[in-house]
Amino acid sequence: MTTYLDELESIRYWLGDDRRIVETIAGRYIGASPPIPFVLRASYENGILQDEEGLFDMNMNDRLPEARLGDYAYLCGLVWGETGRSVDLRLRCLGPVRLYVNGKLLYRSTVTDEIKKGPDAGVLIGVDFAKGWNTLVVKVRKTAAGFGCLLGTEEAKVRILNVLAPFTERSGQAGWVHTEALREDSWQEGAWPDLRGPETETGLVWYPQREWPEEKRSVLPCERMFGLKQGKSAYAWSRLKVPAAGGTVRLSGYSAGPITVWLNGIEVMSREEAGDFVHELPAFTQPGDHDVLIRTTCGAAGWGFQISASIGKSACEWVQPHPVRGTDEKWLYAGPFDQEISYTPDQLRNVRSLFRTKAPKSQRGDSFTAHTYWQLDGPGLRVRPFYENALLSSKWTTSGVTNFARWDYPLGVTMYGLLQTGRLLGRRDMVAYAEEHIKLCTDMYEYSLWDKERYGFPAVNQQLVMMRMLDNCGSFGSAMLEAYKESRDPGYLAVADVIADFIHRRLERKADGAYYRVCAGEYSENTLWADDLYMSTPFLVRYYQITGKREYLDDAAKQFILYKKYLFMPEWNVMSHVYDFKYNTATYIPWGRGNGWCLFSLSEILAVLPEEHPDRPAILDFYNEMCEGVAALQCESGLWRQVLNDPDAYEEASCTAMFTYAFARGVRHGWLRSVEPFYSKALRGWEGLTSKAIDRHGNVYGVCSGSRYAFHAEYYKEDLRTVTNDNHGIGIMMLAGIEICKLTESRERSEEPHEIRG
Repeated sequence: MTTYLDELESIRYWLGDDRRIVETIAGRYIGASPPIPFVLRASYENGILQDEEGLFDMNMNDRLPEARLGDYAYLCGLVWGETGRSVDLRLRCLGPVRLYVNGKLLYRSTVTDEIKKGPDAGVLIGVDFAKGWNTLVVKVRKTAAGFGCLLGTEEAKVRILNVLAPFTERSGQAGWVHTEALREDSWQEGAWPDLRGPETETGLVWYPQREWPEEKRSVLPCERMFGLKQGKSAYAWSRLKVPAAGGTVRLSGYSAGPITVWLNGIEVMSREEAGDFVHELPAFTQPGDHDVLIRTTCGAAGWGFQISASIGKSACEWVQPHPVRGTDEKWLYAGPFDQEISYTPDQLRNVRSLFRTKAPKSQRGDSFTAHTYWQLDGPGLRVRPFYENALLSSKWTTSGVTNFARWDYPLGVTMYGLLQTGRLLGRRDMVAYAEEHIKLCTDMYEYSLWDKERYGFPAVNQQLVMMRMLDNCGSFGSAMLEAYKESRDPGYLAVADVIADFIHRRLERKADGAYYRVCAGEYSENTLWADDLYMSTPFLVRYYQITGKREYLDDAAKQFILYKKYLFMPEWNVMSHVYDFKYNTATYIPWGRGNGWCLFSLSEILAVLPEEHPDRPAILDFYNEMCEGVAALQCESGLWRQVLNDPDAYEEASCTAMFTYAFARGVRHGWLRSVEPFYSKALRGWEGLTSKAIDRHGNVYGVCSGSRYAFHAEYYKEDLRTVTNDNHGIGIMMLAGIEICKLTESRERSEEPHEIRG
């Protein structure tokens, strides 16, 4: 028997079967993952950006065209590790390369690495990042064959690597910095300068340049940012701090053209003429912070403004209207806009939206070239939101690392669990937390598409934007539609339409219509996974419920029948994890969670599939067969094993929760051929989880980490170990507890004595 907890540590010891168990799990998760939004950072549009694979493009031939053969260049960055973490970096050489991490040489290119080209080129480098700050230095040298490299993480949309600029002058800015071309190897190994110290002390010139060139420093901000564009307008946003003492606030300054000023969304000043101005704000200006928005138009005298605020002889302070790391700039700017484009202050005072700069035209459509976002008064200096809540976490976030506003499939199940927990307990705060997590992703969807188009690789919503497989969309999309039942947020439906189109019309299928993974050149090339039933069918079912489009429900039903054909093991009445078309065979390994995804999803479709649907009898039979096979393999502890039919495999919590959930739903809804055995099995499963895998603080143990696949059980038993508070288990643990609560409460109601009348 696998042991994760002592009896006195378990939540069952303290709470028994109380519904507060799910409340505790949800509360612990929310407490460990506070609602931290995306981080806004100063970022250079002419800096070292990522390509579509997520590799940082360090081709120095493009950046240093004046470099001579034999010249060197250095590229430096900082990476923050939330926890100590091993990460695989992929590096493709364009010439000689050396990679140093925390001052130590980690990789030196070979002549083969330097010359080999094409999609198969490159090496994988395991990097053990320490907790805290990690320094990265890439040293490259120019040859006739090339100069530089491409560097990033494997599967960058999942394993997100955020690199921050070194040096105190750039503290908080996003991105790498690089030197000019150097004739000599200026830094010898073991003598690196302090990358968290002053840039000026390195004795080298670094790019991107931080300062405007001399000829632009005397020009008004809008002109140096946007150039002279007669008739165009721009907006500037800041916040004015009025001291507690209060008094009459006076604005004074200079405008090169027409200017309008809004205070907290109310227009307080408008001038058509250029020149100096002095203007007193209305008496309603109270002490505290006030949003100030300015619209300025390019006139014959130039473009832009200077402004100050004072009370008597004391100057008032301007502060950033929204925190932007890596800059002391107090104003954010957006532009240039065509004359016919105007925004209300309420539309502009946010960081979740793009702004259209040109009027829509039929030939232009909704191209993102006609949009913009906030920027800063610096050469190529932009504001860019980044997802940074799980810096250098594992592929799937673990204990101690926050997860808020990340779009990925385990978090889809977690949000589903939180929504249902909040509903069961009447905890609107829990529902609101899940809704805000989802809404932050959907609100930023349009921006994230633009971000990818502009910068090459999105800094937020990576999996949604780079949607190439079911893992990227179906699970979180299903949770999004579950939240839509209450929020009715139109942004959810806009994203759902994209996902539905991808799954139903663009996803790879076998000739019979079964979803599968093409993944050309990857380990999983040409395979079909039991997991993908959950990554697709619950979303399709909910999309059908909302839109009434029957073809999506029919497609979901069809997948169960097809997947059973490929994966079902009739001798055990359970599913193989994967079918590999390269070998034309299933793996015949009944991985616990793979079967859990399948049985979980069967319960999702049976709850919606009409009685008269032609596929319902087959799906109901499939559900009953699986339930019978799974039930026979339950351990004495109430848990199920990592490999279901292997007595030497460890007992695993996430599959146990999924089976418990599916059994309890079947009993409640009357789907099972015989009820009592599964009622007992469901209760035993929940008892096993609460006594052996959930502690009294709501921590969840015994959940297998994210899986690849194999044709032997040893991989699942020995390579896939358990992780505490892994998101593959937290949400489904809540859902299992909710179903047990509903089941036991419905049983209690049905057994209440009735008054006999006569």
